[in-house]
Amino acid sequence: MATVLFFGPARDAAGVRRASVEGQDVDEVVSAAVDRFGPALRELLPTCRVWVNGEPATGDEPLGTDDEVAVLPPVSGG
Repeated sequence: MATVLFFGPARDAAGVRRASVEGQDVDEVVSAAVDRFGPALRELLPTCRVWVNGEPATGDEPLGTDDEVAVLPPVSGG
């Protein structure tokens, strides 16, 4: 079970800052998070980056129980 960290609008969409989510790889964990937290998160995901343990991740990257998956929406600022 990986720990998923939600930032900014992804946190708002999920309604939590972090959650333990089951899955063997990044795609499974993200899909399980969407199933758990609903359509607002699903709609936001295409604009987000997903990182594992502080590094950019691919969907088929395997995950262990100590891994952190971060959902990072785009950021604007000035």
